[in-house]
Amino acid sequence: MPMQPIPKTDLVEIFSSVQGEGVLVGYRQIFVRFPGCNLNCRYCDTDFSKSESCQIEEIPGSGELKDLKNPVDFNEVKNLLHAWDTALPGAHHSISLTGGEPLIHSELLATWLPELKDIYPIYLETNGTLPDQLETLIDDIDWVSMDIKLHSQTGLRTDWETHRLFLQIANQTNCYVKLVVGDDTPDLELQLAADLVSGVSTKVPIILQPVTLDNKINISTKRLLQMQALIAEIQPGVRVIPQTHRFLGVL
Repeated sequence: MPMQPIPKTDLVEIFSSVQGEGVLVGYRQIFVRFPGCNLNCRYCDTDFSKSESCQIEEIPGSGELKDLKNPVDFNEVKNLLHAWDTALPGAHHSISLTGGEPLIHSELLATWLPELKDIYPIYLETNGTLPDQLETLIDDIDWVSMDIKLHSQTGLRTDWETHRLFLQIANQTNCYVKLVVGDDTPDLELQLAADLVSGVSTKVPIILQPVTLDNKINISTKRLLQMQALIAEIQPGVRVIPQTHRFLGVL
């Protein structure tokens, strides 16, 4: 039986940059941004809207982007990644699948990931609300950066049970949980999040990420340290890491 062609898809952008968040902060990655999201968080500062073209760096790390007509052919993505790997051997740690929410494209990713992971490890950035979709892909994912979406910051109801189910699946590979926090994040939310993570595994790191607006952190260091201490009593290994790429001024 002949192999089925790998489907095309709409993308937002592909670029090479430094990971600015979480446990892999400082590593260089190739970012593949997908359009669309199943949530509408009020602090979101990323343009992941679908458009007629995808923006792609011609030279990795240059910040100079060209338009590539959507939908993008998988072979164009694969050839680009191979070319960057040849040009910069050893420079990139992994491929970051980001958005929006990449898991809304899970059926497509089921065809892409087996080939992409042969080039670089796969790192998924996700809002942690689509456990069924994650389960179909987890064998091809090396890292999961999972948000627990706190009501105080998103303006949305926190679905604690869905987050718990998601983390149970994510814990099958390397994973960590990110909490975006602000001055108005109450202790109760932090305790509930820490209890959820601890109930799955005491080895899953928690990253406190202060909300960054206009390249400024709108929460005091004193409050961040209080939050860290509160979570550390429940889940060891909690860290405070802001969005460092905002301060570097990189993509």
